[in-house]
Amino acid sequence: MKLRCRTGGWCLFFLAALILGVHLQRNDRSVQPASNSEQQSGAQIYRPVLQPTEAIPPTGTYMMKSLAGKPCIKVTTGVEYTVIEKKTWYFSLDPSRVRTSGYCGKDTAVLSLTLADNAASLQLTFRKEKNVFYIIRTTAHLSPLPVCKKCSNKTYSGLMDHKKLFKTANGQSFSCKSENLLSMSTELKIKLVPLQMQAFTLPNGKYGQEVECWADFNKRVIPIIIGATVVGLILIAVLTCLFIRDRRTHGYEAL
Repeated sequence: MKLRCRTGGWCLFFLAALILGVHLQRNDRSVQPASNSEQQSGAQIYRPVLQPTEAIPPTGTYMMKSLAGKPCIKVTTGVEYTVIEKKTWYFSLDPSRVRTSGYCGKDTAVLSLTLADNAASLQLTFRKEKNVFYIIRTTAHLSPLPVCKKCSNKTYSGLMDHKKLFKTANGQSFSCKSENLLSMSTELKIKLVPLQMQAFTLPNGKYGQEVECWADFNKRVIPIIIGATVVGLILIAVLTCLFIRDRRTHGYEAL
């Protein structure tokens, strides 16, 4: 009987310890930072992170439609912000984070690309004049995280106004694979690469005939011109040598 009581006592002791451990474990789980982290992540404000090295920005396609659902602006491009602050820093716009807004007018249309919490934005204002369209106004701003622990928060912004950029005939699309660098201010520049855009006349939301930019034209044509020039010079040199040798041959009489 005594042996049975001891065994039963140990069993009750282990059972009580097991119940207490489970209870403590449950209490520990209730104060783990799962719920706290969710609250903190919900309260965080998105801020772009500047990079010390330049990279090819991801390409996105952005479209603006009228209230009737008719496309009036279509832009396919990669956007990179360049910040000049003692040294040069870079930030590439992620198309998956961009919110598109703006409006479609008869002669004026606006496309705005904005990140969450207004951390960065790029606004393009299009103007239609007779049979052409172009960008007449560009505004941009960037509110990144400080580049160092002791650096203060700063917003970089800039404006380009009354510039007839990327002028193209209605019904056609401006296309440029080369870099287009827009100087917004002394501290902020915007690079668009590659770039294809069309405004006002967009049948079925598709791009019309592509109009090649001068930079692409020069990259394509100049090597051809240089190659043709080199070949021409080689031919001239060969013909000159043959002509001189032929004259020397006829200049001597046979004995």
